[in-house]
Amino acid sequence: MDVMEAARRWARVWQEAWPAKDADAIVALQAPDGLHWASPFRPVHEGRDGLRRYLEDVFKDEVEPTVCRFGEPLVTDGHAAVEYWAQSHYADGPLAIAGITLLRFDEDGLVAEARDYSFVEPGIHPFRPHLPL
Repeated sequence: MDVMEAARRWARVWQEAWPAKDADAIVALQAPDGLHWASPFRPVHEGRDGLRRYLEDVFKDEVEPTVCRFGEPLVTDGHAAVEYWAQSHYADGPLAIAGITLLRFDEDGLVAEARDYSFVEPGIHPFRPHLPL
């Protein structure tokens, strides 16, 4: 399994699936027993069903498609880190989200563990130029 290839696939799918609210595409990246931490302060989402519940909960509150960009993965020792920037719109206004996801893949290239760290700022903020468009 090529970690860079798996991480690039992960970033590409998220970039396409988030605006489309395509939970199925994102869940298909997850190992059946994979873990997803959306925040260090929220409970872990276990397995594909846990990730699906999390995504559906987040997607239902978005009132316009999210615009997002994912950076080139950084890979070392079988792990990857992927930076992202998103502009989401909710009933109470827009939010800019800047973050990074730390990823560990299983032997099939599926996400065994994802830890997401993000910063959210109200309003509309431009994408940072260091992320590829």
